[in-house]
Amino acid sequence: MDIFEKEIEELKTHDMFRHVYDIDKKEGKYIFLDGKRYLNLSSNDYLCLSADKSLVSEFVSSCSGSSEFLFSSASARLLSGSSEIYKTLERRLAGMFSKEAALLFNTGYQCNLGVVSAFAQKHDVIFCDKLNHASIIDGIKLSGADFYRYRHLDYEHLDELLEKHRADYRRALIVSESVFSMDGDIADIRKLVELKKKYDAVLMIDEAHAFGVFGSNLCGVSEEEGVLKEVDIISATLGKSMASMGAFVVADKSTVDYFVNKSRSFVFSTALPSVNILWTNWLLNDKFDLLLQKKERIRYIIKFALDYLKDRGIESVSSSQIIPVVTGDNKRALELALFLQERCFFVLPIRPPSVAPKSSRIRLSLNADIGMEEIKEIIDLVSGELR
Repeated sequence: MDIFEKEIEELKTHDMFRHVYDIDKKEGKYIFLDGKRYLNLSSNDYLCLSADKSLVSEFVSSCSGSSEFLFSSASARLLSGSSEIYKTLERRLAGMFSKEAALLFNTGYQCNLGVVSAFAQKHDVIFCDKLNHASIIDGIKLSGADFYRYRHLDYEHLDELLEKHRADYRRALIVSESVFSMDGDIADIRKLVELKKKYDAVLMIDEAHAFGVFGSNLCGVSEEEGVLKEVDIISATLGKSMASMGAFVVADKSTVDYFVNKSRSFVFSTALPSVNILWTNWLLNDKFDLLLQKKERIRYIIKFALDYLKDRGIESVSSSQIIPVVTGDNKRALELALFLQERCFFVLPIRPPSVAPKSSRIRLSLNADIGMEEIKEIIDLVSGELR
């Protein structure tokens, strides 16, 4: 429509216009566009499972005879869109995280939106890391609660805000990502646990980018820091490391029962297709040893990449598989991404509103199948361009 043309031109003028790529196919760690093969460094497929054709074939062979091998649930969970395999997955996830119960959502966005907006209401307060994901921010806005955003990873600032405001409200929620999606840095969850106890608050951690990559049982940073049982609410996705679809929240039974009744993004959504539930159950049960092997591999790759970045004189805030290279300028981020694409690395520019103004960047998302020489090559290219 003509009414949007001016705004579209504005986006193009400021190097902020986006488009959907016409991807030919995916094979393992590679992506194909216009017949050209690229190393995919823009995916959340951290364990490199989603395009593993042999793994998919094995799953189909073992599960295609199931009555649950269906491509639509055709209903919300509270109607007829559920079955025993959904409950089996929820019990499995709750057990992994040492929680009483779990609840599946269709996406990570819907999960955080539904959980945060349902938990807090008028007369409640939310304390939120300034760089939390949009799904958390949007959930806060829908909740009706008052909220305060503390400076990113600044727990002294959070302490100050809690001391000043906590007593004025009925319930208080502290919410943070564990691995932050744009910077790859990691929250101090032990400190957050300390503060939630000090001020009688509820702590929610979004482990979306850590689930499958951190923790001896794949449960994320909370597990790795030994505070899994002390985090009240944990959300995570199945569409990243688990190469599936959907997301989940784990908590005590009464909290999950409350979300079943009050989270609008759960109540009013058609449930995930049962074939996705079969796939996720199969990975977590039959292929758990493979997941652990892949996790160990990507942790080795993360260390190698961060050490090599340091050797090449590139400073990075990252402590994870997400490595940002901040250019600041939108155009420079575009140019750097195109430079790498011309050399067969599928890297995309990240610009506002995904990041703050003047903090545009490229983001390298590592996976378990990337080779050491490939890591060295792209870091060498980036360091050469930044000089």
